[in-house]
Amino acid sequence: MQFSTLFYAIVAFATVAAASPTAITNIESTNFISEAEFAHWLANTDAELTFVGPRPDFSPLGKRSAQSTALTYCNKRIGSVCGGSCTVYSGGATCINAPGTACIASTRDIGYCDTAGCAGDCSLYSACGTMLPGGFCAAEGTESILVSPL
Repeated sequence: MQFSTLFYAIVAFATVAAASPTAITNIESTNFISEAEFAHWLANTDAELTFVGPRPDFSPLGKRSAQSTALTYCNKRIGSVCGGSCTVYSGGATCINAPGTACIASTRDIGYCDTAGCAGDCSLYSACGTMLPGGFCAAEGTESILVSPL
């Protein structure tokens, strides 16, 4: 069962990348939030946090995986500030149902889509159209997030 989920996640991410070729032109920076920046944000935010999966462990002695992604998605954006109720995910490839998302930050590239099930019109975090301070990407209208195994 895990193989088929991983396979579908890879196929879906490849489809997102192929379906949006104009979204990844002229990329000058990956825009990913570093693990240190993510840890700092978690320690200092006043957003209401909900954790899905284990809380990200960025300590040098913590267990890490090359295929693990830490990301947060929040439901409010006022100007350049992202906050409100935020969900924090740490783990491997999956499709996350994320209705009402206004902004996203991630330690690796992800896809964010305007319909549930990681379908519809999707964009890549690395090609974010409106970057916000702290590594966040304005992503109003996001309904689902595709986490890649890569």
